[in-house]
Amino acid sequence: MVTVSDTQVTWLTQDAYDRLKHELDEKIENRAVIATRINDSREEGDLKENGGYHAAREEQGQQEARIRHLQELLRSAKVGEAPKNDGLAEPGKILTVRYDGDDQDEKFLLATREEGAEGGLDVYSPDSPLGKALLGAKEGEARSYTLPNGNSQKVTLVKAVPYAV
Repeated sequence: MVTVSDTQVTWLTQDAYDRLKHELDEKIENRAVIATRINDSREEGDLKENGGYHAAREEQGQQEARIRHLQELLRSAKVGEAPKNDGLAEPGKILTVRYDGDDQDEKFLLATREEGAEGGLDVYSPDSPLGKALLGAKEGEARSYTLPNGNSQKVTLVKAVPYAV
């Protein structure tokens, strides 16, 4: 039995899971098409100067990488388990934050890019410096995180509500 730690679990709505599963199924079905394209290009002659062959091999590599990524993502996904509306910052919630020294709030979804792929909302990973700093914060709580330039940034969680499509 494989166990997955909380940091590797991906929270997905049922719609996002279905969309990603459909993409995975299409890519798996398309394997034969690319294999045929590679074989057809190979029969054209010298592989050193065969652009079609190399392009098909590159496409195959990218597709296989995406298939592996989707398989792992879907294997570790929590589906349809929307987080509670308890005011805590956690994956699957829309967070409203205010940065120290700024008078405007910023709103984003704390989740994977796949989850927020169809919405107009920015998506921040729970593994990002900001995401890690905010995980578990309560509304009104201030946290700090390190910026890429080495400076520290203070951010306050204004609101945390479950994401709904």
